Amino acid sequence: MAFAEIREKILNDVVFMGLRSAIGVIFILHGISKFSPGFAENLPNMGLPVELQIPIALAELVPGILIIIGVLSRLSASLISIIMLGAIFMVKGASSIIGKGGVELDLILLASVLVIMIVGPGRISLAQIIKKLPRCLH
Repeated sequence: MAFAEIREKILNDVVFMGLRSAIGVIFILHGISKFSPGFAENLPNMGLPVELQIPIALAELVPGILIIIGVLSRLSASLISIIMLGAIFMVKGASSIIGKGGVELDLILLASVLVIMIVGPGRISLAQIIKKLPRCLH
C-alpha cells in the first residue's frame, strides 16, 4: 500500500472521528439543557406530557456519549435521528428551512447521524478496540 493511500485512510478515520465527536458534544449539551425546569414547562406547549422530560434528556445525552466513544453508534444514531425528526416535524412543524423556526441545523444534524448510522463508528472507536482484543478477554 502506498504512503498516499495510508495517509488518506488515516485522514478519513480522523475526520470521521471528528464528525462523531462534534455530533456527540452537541447532543450531550442539548441533553443536559433538557434537565432544566424551563424545558419541562415547555413540553405541554409541544403537545407532550411533562413526564417525558427525563426520557427526552437521556435520549440525547446517553447517545451523544456513546457516539463519541464509538460504542453502540448505529443504535445511538438511530435514536437521535428519531429525535431530530420529532424536532423537525413536531416541534418546528417543518415550516421553513431558514429563518425563524427554520430547520437547517436540524437537517444537518439528521444527515450527520444518518451517516453514522449507515457507516458505523469507524476505525477510531472503542468498538474497534474491543473487536481486536484477544478472544480470551471477550
